[in-house]
Amino acid sequence: MPEPDRTTAAKRAAGRAAVDRFVRSETAVGLGTGSTAVWAVRRLGELLSDGTLEDVLGVPTSDATAAEARACGIPLTTLDEHPRLDVTIDGADEVDPDLNLVKGGGGAHLREKIVAQASDRLVIVVDENKLVPALGTGFAIPVEVVPMALRPEREHLERLGYAVTERVAADGRPFVTDEGNRILDASTGPLADPAALLADLEGRAGVVEVGLFLGMTSVVLVAGADGGVRELSPGS
Repeated sequence: MPEPDRTTAAKRAAGRAAVDRFVRSETAVGLGTGSTAVWAVRRLGELLSDGTLEDVLGVPTSDATAAEARACGIPLTTLDEHPRLDVTIDGADEVDPDLNLVKGGGGAHLREKIVAQASDRLVIVVDENKLVPALGTGFAIPVEVVPMALRPEREHLERLGYAVTERVAADGRPFVTDEGNRILDASTGPLADPAALLADLEGRAGVVEVGLFLGMTSVVLVAGADGGVRELSPGS
């Protein structure tokens, strides 16, 4: 079922606003993945095409974003060539009151976290439906694991009391990330202590990355159904 027009319009407004407010000429920009971040990629392509912005290079967070960026005429680079980025614009699946995030609905959270950590500023773009009182409220926590660790890590998550499903692709086959790994989606319910869960899973050898982004966000742009975009910053 397609998204309601007003939801799509809100995502478009947030993505475009992020580029207009936070991207400058002669910078290197992390390009996020997902249905909201794609609008930022398209807006950046527009501003490069009409000359409003010049000499901007992008570092994509997924193969899909790289393809979209090339289609929009955005020159791409790598973290080998630009190990420090001026800003990354990305989406999120959930945002809590402290601007902590759940990410990974598109399966790109490993690359997204690498790029975010290399950025001076992480700008998150969402529609207002992504704001939640606690992480895990309505979205499972994506846990990327190496294939041989799939069963042990699933059982570990189940011992923690979570309902766990292995992510599948649209064709019914196991979902495989751009790095060749698999994803377990753990339905935790609202997390009282997401940092504790993150620390536990980071200590597991089979876990590659967890879709909990804690204390990383610089600003969140939230688009409402009326098309307005408001800014949230840590402590606001």
